[in-house]
Amino acid sequence: MNDISIQDSALAQDLIEEVVTNPNIFVKWWNSIAWEEIVGLFISKGITLLFLLLIFFALKRLSSYVLHRTFEKQILTKHITQNRATTIYKIAENGLRYLLFFFLIYGVLSILGVPIATLIAGAGLAGLAIGLGAQQFINDIVNGFFIILESQFDVGDHVVIGGIDGTVVNVGLRTTQIKSFDGTLHFLPNHTITTISNLSRNDMRAMIDILLYPDTDFETVDQVIHAVNERIVPEHPEIVKGPNVVGITDKGNGQLAYRVVFYTLNGQQFAIQNLFLGSYRSALLEAGIQIPAMPYTAPKA
Repeated sequence: MNDISIQDSALAQDLIEEVVTNPNIFVKWWNSIAWEEIVGLFISKGITLLFLLLIFFALKRLSSYVLHRTFEKQILTKHITQNRATTIYKIAENGLRYLLFFFLIYGVLSILGVPIATLIAGAGLAGLAIGLGAQQFINDIVNGFFIILESQFDVGDHVVIGGIDGTVVNVGLRTTQIKSFDGTLHFLPNHTITTISNLSRNDMRAMIDILLYPDTDFETVDQVIHAVNERIVPEHPEIVKGPNVVGITDKGNGQLAYRVVFYTLNGQQFAIQNLFLGSYRSALLEAGIQIPAMPYTAPKA
């Protein structure tokens, strides 16, 4: 074994000495490379790739412009709501972007000489291995498709999904974006969306309860409430029904309340409730009606 090691070391040393003393070996190897063909290939591929990118960006700008003009003129959205039109626009925009990027990647691989057919065949063989990983992706697309088809919610709707309360800002084939009222942006995979509470489809109720003492002059209260309604209601077209003056209600434990119910356009119920509650309280206090500062509790006998 030692003799073999000595012979190998001697051969390696002789090879190094030959290379050092005869630099023509590198010159011959360098000259044997077809540099003109390599440079020509790089220039050719580079020009083709640049041309492909120019076509891609031009098509992207053109398609975005055509899509925007189509929805701006309501060519396809004359008989649907604005929120629904915005949702369809977002979906079409995302789908168009995915399609263009797919053809861009296909074109780049083809120019670089990558055997796409072999890759597709390999992907088919590997499909069984990644099937479970792709299952959620497919579920996202399928669920997103049914969300759009059934119009479960649209961009701009106020929704509650999985404990997240906010406004829908984007609906995609894979994810839905919801912006909470504190500014937080939530990205929800569509397959996780199960129960949806849409608060933007119907008129909403604004119920006002004004706590009063049991010995209050309720006839005066009734007159004050009706006077406030006659003065303020005509100024708010967002009130679609009401006011429905229910009158005195028993809230239990000796608590009485004067109840008024409004129905408003979606999203306006809280503003109307706060506005009329404040107006009622101010008018009642001016009329000499005492209003409990805290929830009234009847004294024990």
